[in-house]
Amino acid sequence: MKIYKSVISLFFVLLSLSCSSDHDEKPVKITSMVISGDNTLSAESKQLTVVVTPSNAANKEVTWSVSDPAIAVITETGLLTGIKNGTVKVTAAAKDGSGVKAEKNYTVSGITEPVVLIQSITINQAVVTDGKPIQLSAQIAPANATTKTLTWTTSSQAIGPISADGLLTPKMNGTVTLTATSADGSGKSAQLQIVISGVTTVYATTVRAESILVWQRNNGGWGKAVADLNDYNTAQTQSQITTALNSKNNTDTTIDNGHVVTELRWLLADYKTTNNPNYLLAAEKALDFLFTAQYANGGWPQYYPDKSGYRHQITYNDGAIANVMNVMWDIQKGKNNLELTNPTYKEKAVTAFNKGIDIILKTQITYKGKKTVWCAQHDEVTLLPALARAYELPTFSGSESVGIVRVLMLVEQPSAEIKQAVKDAVDWFNGAKLTGIATQKINDANQPSGQDVIVVSSPGNVIWARFYDLQNNLPLFCGRDGIPKLTLAEIENERRVGYSWYGNWPSGLIGSEYTNWKSKHGL
Repeated sequence: MKIYKSVISLFFVLLSLSCSSDHDEKPVKITSMVISGDNTLSAESKQLTVVVTPSNAANKEVTWSVSDPAIAVITETGLLTGIKNGTVKVTAAAKDGSGVKAEKNYTVSGITEPVVLIQSITINQAVVTDGKPIQLSAQIAPANATTKTLTWTTSSQAIGPISADGLLTPKMNGTVTLTATSADGSGKSAQLQIVISGVTTVYATTVRAESILVWQRNNGGWGKAVADLNDYNTAQTQSQITTALNSKNNTDTTIDNGHVVTELRWLLADYKTTNNPNYLLAAEKALDFLFTAQYANGGWPQYYPDKSGYRHQITYNDGAIANVMNVMWDIQKGKNNLELTNPTYKEKAVTAFNKGIDIILKTQITYKGKKTVWCAQHDEVTLLPALARAYELPTFSGSESVGIVRVLMLVEQPSAEIKQAVKDAVDWFNGAKLTGIATQKINDANQPSGQDVIVVSSPGNVIWARFYDLQNNLPLFCGRDGIPKLTLAEIENERRVGYSWYGNWPSGLIGSEYTNWKSKHGL
């Protein structure tokens, strides 16, 4: 029996290797790029961007420079500001070592007076000991700078939000770092750390948010100590509170089963109704956890920082990464309460989302020369389909892949590669339909659980299997012994009734959703 299991294990390793996810051993580098937009520049600054080829290049960052700083200057983020009328060449150089550059000549016009840029900013010292709002100010040099406008940001919207013109409004006691940034394109900024004390406001609370705070780990995430997320709606017992406090430093924090994403969304919802800054602070701490947990290649592991066993793998299972990507999308779009978080998260979210799209494209499985769907989990190094629990073999996923496609469909200006990825996945879903059958849960006293799940005839019904074999693209079932089976009836009763082996997950996606998406993009 042990020999048989070893052969089966080897068999699935070979299967995973036979279905590539188009991963190159070396990171994909930029082959070409162009600077977007026209080549004119008025007295107003212009934000420049580049379009990179290929779209799945691993590192899309560039270094900006100008040929003549006396005519125009450019910040490290690509904000171009004219100094005097004339012509200047702008260069964007790839940071990935490819040596690729993009150049464009800009004609600067409409400047009637010489522009004097800010050279330095010094924020005036300030203290907050009474918990009251305070107006921040700064010294600018030279004094005759053309544009003296500064934009203010805070390190913590929960502790001390600050208006665009520098009014700090303490919400809770703590330490914040305030940043004043020039608006003239010079790229100059200054920071000041302020310890806030004297805030005595008592804020409203909710049972749900207070329970979530109790279980939040010091790294910003949550483990699976709460068996059901709805248990947060019940006040925690003293025993539970003690257990939670003793587990604050545990590292088994996870995005599995909706964790982190659900907690932070509920915290923001409760913050919106109570204005309790503790809830916003905890939500932003959770966002920091998500940004930190993301791999450089764009994927997220199921657990972080504990990466033991299969926890290190890029995990689409149960919508883990799709959930995180939807949070990143909501941040950059300022919706679903994510607009309540610190505005400084927006740029981070854009970067994280784009990297996530890249890894989704790279992990789409190629089968017989055509892209298909995804496995529930992929190795974070090889990007190949990977084994998780014994009954979660490297397979095509008929369930998790649905959420991944929906994430791809969020992209407002999808590249040709994204469009093809969506089409190929929908084609696979259509080809993987199982017709004329359904599952039925029945009472069965002869089974250990007292129940059973059976497959029955159902004329006209359409469903999909949770997993499909990588070699022949047929439904696959597996029990805790790790041995693949061809039918649901062949695995043990506990797994038949305790896992979703069939479902209609893709039905809405491949119907009206896909039709509307094609119409939107003229396909």
